[in-house]
Amino acid sequence: MCKAVDITDRAALLAAVQEAEAQFGPADGIINNAGMMLLGEMSKQNPAEWDSMFDVNVKGLLNGIHAVLAGMVARKHGTIINISSIAGRKTFPSHVAYCGSKFAVHAISENLREEVAGSDVRVITIAPGAVETELLSHTTNEDIKAGYEEWKDGMGGVLAATDIAEAISYAYHQPQNVCVREIVLAATRQPA
Repeated sequence: MCKAVDITDRAALLAAVQEAEAQFGPADGIINNAGMMLLGEMSKQNPAEWDSMFDVNVKGLLNGIHAVLAGMVARKHGTIINISSIAGRKTFPSHVAYCGSKFAVHAISENLREEVAGSDVRVITIAPGAVETELLSHTTNEDIKAGYEEWKDGMGGVLAATDIAEAISYAYHQPQNVCVREIVLAATRQPA
């Protein structure tokens, strides 16, 4: 089943999950992958961009968790996979609000993992470095985009989306009693 849902619309997301569960049974896993990357210097960036990022990267993530968590805890089974970023572990120039949103993903994930571990629900954080996706296109500052592209080219390329998918698959397919808490991955030549 495919359904387009605005991750920031909690009611719409919950309805979509309920529709899927009615057709396929209780959710065994969720991958919270929606994200925005609006890079900018804090003194110059439009605050509306911060709002958009936090709405999607943090509140959207919480909405996804909320849609499945109670059922997983009641069944004592399930896996929540949250896609963060290396920018949730360290800072980068022109990434202040973005890093803040991804640090939040890390904190939410780890705290939730501690909260639900006793219910046999796994919480996994995937923290990729630079990946070839449309994410950079969200940034409105052309100089920052050009610098980012130059940085990627200087590494000889970055990760592909399939690299992330394989990391997710590895973590998810472990036995339920094994929680791969976090996977950090980047192109070998990515220095930071």
